[in-house]
Amino acid sequence: MDEIGRRLADGITALNTPFTPEQHEKLLAFLRLIQKWNRVYNLTAIRDLRTGVDLHLLDSLTIWPYLRGERILDVGTGAGLPGIPLAVMSESRHFVLLDSNAKKTRFVQQAVIELGLANVEVVTSRVEDYHPDHGFDTILARAYASLAEIMETTRRMLAPHGVILAQKGQLPEGEIQTLKDSPVKSHRLKIPGLDVERHLIEIAIG
Repeated sequence: MDEIGRRLADGITALNTPFTPEQHEKLLAFLRLIQKWNRVYNLTAIRDLRTGVDLHLLDSLTIWPYLRGERILDVGTGAGLPGIPLAVMSESRHFVLLDSNAKKTRFVQQAVIELGLANVEVVTSRVEDYHPDHGFDTILARAYASLAEIMETTRRMLAPHGVILAQKGQLPEGEIQTLKDSPVKSHRLKIPGLDVERHLIEIAIG
């Protein structure tokens, strides 16, 4: 195993997330795909694999313990983050990865095909125009919008007792105060090996 593979394996282990050698290899393959497509599609500002392990893969996997239910929606998925890493680690769940940028969803669809992810559906649409047939147990939003905006555009798509999980850097105390009618929890997240501030805001509906 090379340095990048070891860094990923050590990081997943530090997160107390069980994984198989196949899942480990799929995560690395996804990272290599991002690096390859970045040259043309400008998917992300992160160019090197080591930083990608930390800020793409492990940052995504920090929220794995908080996923709820079987149907997961990743709003504004961009390059497939956090949806694809979480789908790799949660093969029994169904993920919908939503983004309005067709260039990015073309990449995500290609990644889904190359990684053989039968549990992932890619949708090109603005969130306001997306009307799924069934609600979602968990809705993910990573650097997508303010908490109030996330609530406004996504709560209609939640299944009963569903939850919205919004990834943030610093704790957005002002944004949290705008959600007076919904139970809100904040979780301090730790990316193994990095000293950066990360919070997960958990918003329960019903």
